[in-house]
Amino acid sequence: MAGSADQAEVAKFDALAGEWWNPRGPMAPLHAMNPVRMGWIAARLGPLQGLRILDVGCGAGLASEWLAKQGAIVTGLDAAGAALEAARAHATISGVQVEYRDGTPESLEAGGFDAVIALEVIEHVPPAERDAFCAALTRLVKPGGLVVLSTLNRTRRAYLFAILGAERVLRWLPVGTHDWKLFVTPAELGALLRGSGLAVTDAAGMTPSLLGGFRIGRDLAVNYLMAARKPRQY
Repeated sequence: MAGSADQAEVAKFDALAGEWWNPRGPMAPLHAMNPVRMGWIAARLGPLQGLRILDVGCGAGLASEWLAKQGAIVTGLDAAGAALEAARAHATISGVQVEYRDGTPESLEAGGFDAVIALEVIEHVPPAERDAFCAALTRLVKPGGLVVLSTLNRTRRAYLFAILGAERVLRWLPVGTHDWKLFVTPAELGALLRGSGLAVTDAAGMTPSLLGGFRIGRDLAVNYLMAARKPRQY
């Protein structure tokens, strides 16, 4: 498939399609993280009712369904066909309206979305394609609209938590799900977003909470979010 999708990475997530909605399965960290990351995004978007939002790399729809339940008009986009089938099936069962499309952001026509999100995606995009990937996100959001990404920082702590801990010790994720060398530092992500014409407006870290789940804070050493806005005069 043309665009920023790495077929080896797509295959990894297609293989997990049947487990996406199991909160105790391989996607348990995403289930634990989803409420805080979506709350952070919603706080920066304001009222979601009627907003047109594109969820790039939507997988089986954890973020897409959350947004749709808040009244947003959501398009979920992914190159993993089996994950999309799981997303469509779950949306039907849940009675949630989401338009799911197969492809990459480069395959869509420009403009039209109030916000574009790409959560836990860019670390799976080949480094040589990341400029084009961010440029596509920018092209798809309206002037004045927001682009939000979440990813993993390339630090020793991220290696310990995400690779050694989550994959090899706790077995939350299949071994090989992530490649530490492909993690993206905040400085690198900020440069990519600014290079595509966006203005970075905010960043926050997501760290495990002693009470369960995750909490938002200033520590960007492992998981973090970054928001950027497209100029109105773009």
